[in-house]
Amino acid sequence: MSRTRPPPNGSGYLNGNSSQHLQRFDFDTSSRDTSADERSRSRGPGGYGGFGEPAAPGGRIRAPGRLDRAQANRRSRDGGAWDSSRSRSRPAPMSHRGGTQVEDISRYIDQQWSFMSLQSCIPVKVALQLNDPSSLGLMDQYDQFQETHRQLQNALKVIVNEHHQGFNSSIGTFHTIQAAIHSSQHRVRTLRSGLVAAKGSLATTKPELKAFAQGSQEYDGMLQTLSIIETLQAVPEVLEAEISEKRFLAAVDTLQDALRQIRNPEMEEIGALTDLRVYLSNQEHSLTDILIEELHSHLYLKSPYCEERWKSQARYDSTKTSVAPDQRPLHVFLESFDGTKPMQEDTTRNPEAETFYYIQLLIESLNKMSRLDVAVDAIEQRLPVELFSVVERSHAEVEQRHPNTLRAGLRKRIDVLGTKDQAESEKKATLEDLLTTLYAKFEAIAEGHCVLHGVIAAILRRENLLDGPTLNRSFREMWKLLQSEIRSLLHDHLATSGDVSHRGGQANDPGASIFKPKPRDRNRRIFKLTDTDAKSTELATEREDLEFILRASVPGLVNANSRDNTKKQHHDELVSDRSATGHKLLVEPSIFNMAILLPPSLDFLHRLQEVVPRGSTVVASTLTSFLDDFLVNVFYPQLDETLMDLCSRCLNDTDAFQPDPKWQEHSQRPIFRGVIRFYEIMERVCTMLDALPHDQSFSQLLISQMRTYYDRCFTWSKSLLQRSQLNQEDQPRMRLAAELATSSAIQSVVADLLSPPADTTASALIAEENSALISIAQTRVIEEADLIHDRKALAALCTLHTSMKWLAARTKALAFISPRAIDNTTASSSTNHHTRRWTNNTSLSSTLPSTPYLPLNAATNEEFEAVTFSFTELSGLILRTLHIDLRLHLLHGVSTSLRKSYVLTQPYTDPDPSILALTSSLATFCGGLEMHLLPSQVEYILISLDSLANTALIELVGLVQGMDTHGRERMKLNVLVLQQGFKGLKGEFELGKAGKFWGADGGGEGVASEEAIVGLKKLGAGS
Repeated sequence: MSRTRPPPNGSGYLNGNSSQHLQRFDFDTSSRDTSADERSRSRGPGGYGGFGEPAAPGGRIRAPGRLDRAQANRRSRDGGAWDSSRSRSRPAPMSHRGGTQVEDISRYIDQQWSFMSLQSCIPVKVALQLNDPSSLGLMDQYDQFQETHRQLQNALKVIVNEHHQGFNSSIGTFHTIQAAIHSSQHRVRTLRSGLVAAKGSLATTKPELKAFAQGSQEYDGMLQTLSIIETLQAVPEVLEAEISEKRFLAAVDTLQDALRQIRNPEMEEIGALTDLRVYLSNQEHSLTDILIEELHSHLYLKSPYCEERWKSQARYDSTKTSVAPDQRPLHVFLESFDGTKPMQEDTTRNPEAETFYYIQLLIESLNKMSRLDVAVDAIEQRLPVELFSVVERSHAEVEQRHPNTLRAGLRKRIDVLGTKDQAESEKKATLEDLLTTLYAKFEAIAEGHCVLHGVIAAILRRENLLDGPTLNRSFREMWKLLQSEIRSLLHDHLATSGDVSHRGGQANDPGASIFKPKPRDRNRRIFKLTDTDAKSTELATEREDLEFILRASVPGLVNANSRDNTKKQHHDELVSDRSATGHKLLVEPSIFNMAILLPPSLDFLHRLQEVVPRGSTVVASTLTSFLDDFLVNVFYPQLDETLMDLCSRCLNDTDAFQPDPKWQEHSQRPIFRGVIRFYEIMERVCTMLDALPHDQSFSQLLISQMRTYYDRCFTWSKSLLQRSQLNQEDQPRMRLAAELATSSAIQSVVADLLSPPADTTASALIAEENSALISIAQTRVIEEADLIHDRKALAALCTLHTSMKWLAARTKALAFISPRAIDNTTASSSTNHHTRRWTNNTSLSSTLPSTPYLPLNAATNEEFEAVTFSFTELSGLILRTLHIDLRLHLLHGVSTSLRKSYVLTQPYTDPDPSILALTSSLATFCGGLEMHLLPSQVEYILISLDSLANTALIELVGLVQGMDTHGRERMKLNVLVLQQGFKGLKGEFELGKAGKFWGADGGGEGVASEEAIVGLKKLGAGS
């Protein structure tokens, strides 16, 4: 075991591995002194952190040997000379700071001295090995061990220098923590002793504690009761404040909390809360009434906050501009409405400023009080009265804006045709104002009910209530009453002035006897105390004295609200009375008001279609169906009846066939007053039908009345042309001119004279006509009764001709084939008669005349043209009859003058009386024609009258029974007188042929000798 013994492998190591000897940790240039100097020089602002500057380049670290061979073998198997390679490749680890130095040294120790960190390491054994100079010892690595130890100490010193302040402060903190631990331990010991003592005390029985606990509980309950009483005493003030501020959700919560507390069995025994209990119970009903009243106030536009909702739709309010459909308050509210969550009250704004928000607030409050069914029942019960009040207020407002309309109508009744333009314009303005105002309010009411329906439906869905159809019925009931109000409004303004019995008042019957007093309306009160003037000073003084005496005598008998209640009762009685008597009419009712009533009504119904809520059982597309029913069952029969009545007046009035005093305003020649009235009726009806659907049943009514009027005029013309004597069958006989104008061969010739054909000359027609008339005069005696001698009858026929021609021209201008025309006259049932009558045709846009027109289709236009042609034909018939009658007058005079013996035996200086009568009759006849007919018509009647006279004086000579010289002279005189009579007529007439025949032209005796007359007689007899 000597140190000089060579190792078995010749390398000085027992393991025989000479290539892997123990590496040494060598510091060539470092020592304690140099390390100290370096530490002193490296100290800077960081304290002792400068120790650890880089070592000299020659320094290296050599690993110490291991104590056991296994460890040495492990190191030898690692291969490589660690010392030499490390010293040559990088500097020593002393160049790092304290933390880095400790890590390097720790790493080195783990690699070379790891056996010292094991639990099995024995320090004494290691010390002995370091002092053992043998080959098994580690004495050769003792210096490295010392150096490693020194470097580890230096690294620790550097760490201490870097963290000495934290070490210093941790010392004080350690003492503080230690003191706190001691204090906690002391308190724990004290608490433990206290718990032990408490356990012992609790284990000891003490009867007085039970009494103390019971007393404490009683005192606690009393305190809670007093606190609740104090809270309840403050409820009335809080509740009234919330109600006055319209914070109804908060008021409901306050009231329900108070009722829940005061109805507690413990509070029932407190007698001092009786008054408060009664007050809260009354407030529950009062708050329900307030909520319902506020709901009605906003539903029926009583609140001033609701005026903006309907005034924008009223025509008279020109300051308001129309709102786009998507910007309407209703649509804005419905888009933002969320009914899935309970409503949260916003106390920062005025709830009444937004009506729909306020309605939602009221409904949510009523639902929270479980009074929603009560509110719905109240709405349904008060709906008729509220709508009636709305209509009454609308009438009052319109009456204030048009105060003179009804008074003017009462002072002087306007006739049913409305011929006064100023009165008609005022009437139209008043009625349009009433309709726009009323329908604007109806639309606002419908919007409120739509919101009511939506809020209730949301509540029912949110709370899963099963009685939805029962509670959500307000909109359906409102629509039913709106239909009734609109129907009543239309009916009242369409009813004739004599049919107002349904309004309770008695109409002014012009046919009633002025000597018989009218019966008093027993439904009308003559006097009521509430009708007295409440603003009278004397009455106010007396009332105050009476109330003072009553208060002094019987306190509580008269309250402050008695006067208001009296006024409200008076208003309710007034409404009740008016309910029995109907609404006040501002204009005279007339069937022609339909032209004013229908357009606003249809516009309102179309706007209402946008308001109908879903799930209301009201189909929006059928809103106008009740108007269809009104059209068929009310308006159509009433229009038919009214037209019949008006036309019968035009036909049966005493002045119907009298010339109108102002005929110059209508025609160039006189026309009948009845014709003017009839055309005015047609014009008014056409104006009204323009505003209605162009249903041909309406046009058929007017065409039917035109036929009736034609039949009446034709019958009247026949009465003018009838003879006074009856025929053998006791039937009236027509005058000869009427028979010839309607049923003889001369009819076509006379008609052709009025408008000669292209292939026929007027002279040929005149010759044919003369021949036919002469033939009639030769075959029959023209009697005096066959002629029209009455000047009034002649004037009437002329006026009838002018009237018929004027009416035909005017009515022809009314015809218009409308593109909107519909024909329901072929419907098989009344249900199909009015199918979609209102909605299908009013939306069609087409160019229509600006003047009154009668809407027709192809079929009805043919009927209309037929009736118009009948007027023209009647006019032409009268003109042809007058044309023939004048010629019959001439033939009658000539034939009468010739049908006698002219064997006179003495000269006569005067013409034949029949010739004088003829000239007088011609003058009278033509004078009447010129006064009542146009020159062209007079010319047609007088056309070639001299030609017939010449022919008659010549060809009727065979009627002379005999003639002498004096008789021939008298015939000359007759011709001269007749010629002179023709000069008084309008036109140029010459009797040259007759004068030449009878020698009246001054050319001698003429052709007519006694032998010639006898020859002509024989010729006439033979023929």
